[in-house]
Amino acid sequence: MKNIIAFADEYGNNSFEFSTQGTHFIVASVILKKDKLAETEQYIEDIRKRHFQTGEIKSRKVGDQHHRRLKILQELVQADFSIYAVVVNKRKLVGEGFKYKPSFYKFLNGLVYKELFKTFPELDLVVDEHGDNDFMRQFKSYVQRYHQPNLFSGSDFQFSGSAESVMIQLADFIAGTLGRCFDEAKISPESQQFLQVLEPKITSLNFFPYDKQHLLQVGEEPETGFHEDIAQIGVNSAIHFIDNKKVINQDDADQINCVKLILLYFNTYGTKKYIPTKQLIQHLQVGREEVLSEHNFRTKVIGKIRDAGVLVVSSSAGEHKGYKLPASMQDLYKFVSHGNSVIMPMLHRIAVFRDKIKLATLNDVDILDKDEFKGLRELLV
Repeated sequence: MKNIIAFADEYGNNSFEFSTQGTHFIVASVILKKDKLAETEQYIEDIRKRHFQTGEIKSRKVGDQHHRRLKILQELVQADFSIYAVVVNKRKLVGEGFKYKPSFYKFLNGLVYKELFKTFPELDLVVDEHGDNDFMRQFKSYVQRYHQPNLFSGSDFQFSGSAESVMIQLADFIAGTLGRCFDEAKISPESQQFLQVLEPKITSLNFFPYDKQHLLQVGEEPETGFHEDIAQIGVNSAIHFIDNKKVINQDDADQINCVKLILLYFNTYGTKKYIPTKQLIQHLQVGREEVLSEHNFRTKVIGKIRDAGVLVVSSSAGEHKGYKLPASMQDLYKFVSHGNSVIMPMLHRIAVFRDKIKLATLNDVDILDKDEFKGLRELLV
């Protein structure tokens, strides 16, 4: 993971004057491999010259020019990077302490640290040293205090002015665009389009506090067949796993990141949307030294998170091929039906195999007589 670098910027502030200062605070980071940095910087620089001439790429310069923002986004997402972001709804933060800047930023420090450095312990992080980036300056102090050098000696924290770094400018534009997707004062009819364009690049959106009603607010109309209780059970299973899973090795990290992705897509892009296997693997590949094969993904990631109690359903048919959380009775039946189509034929084959051996040996050999096959014997009675 020493090959990973991130550029971060913030949107919003610590003010709780929602009508004038906004409802959300967002920290967005763009992450990529260092060996792709020069190529990506050149690509972003070409976009800067084309759309901003001699100025910087700034979200606030585009403002409410939604068509212009969409056009720029469509070009930016062709570059090689992933988006990790923490989205805080200030309306949902309870307690007077949050209204004071030090307390608010201290709380955010922990959130952002957990999201970035626990996923990429040897990450190099670059942030803007100019302007009103109070949070980033405090975050630097937090990382220096809590990031254990004996465990994570490969990480580095740098300041770089946005004027000198088009990657910081990219982070600014992403943070500002996410603000226009979630901040109540900035949401527009184009917000969903922004999210759709960013979809291939978003690897993690960590919402805090998590709002169980968020999944009901994404679409303009409730989705046909949607069952709120089933959806909530699935969401709860994902959140419980994320909150309680300990990361000891790469498999653990892959499992947590996969559940985060499934939860993100469920909440942001619709409860009927399946995430293709290749797309999940592509996101999980960020920061990995070894290639994650499809076989290992199915056995060491999907299989293990299901074993741990996360309710993940799958589909192998047409445009709905992939994985997601359940949101309807049909999703549940589809999961059971798939299991039935695999398990019953396999049990039948074992039964036929067993019977032929018993017949040929006059019952002297029972291939299921070992203790480890007790469950199979009971199923085949």
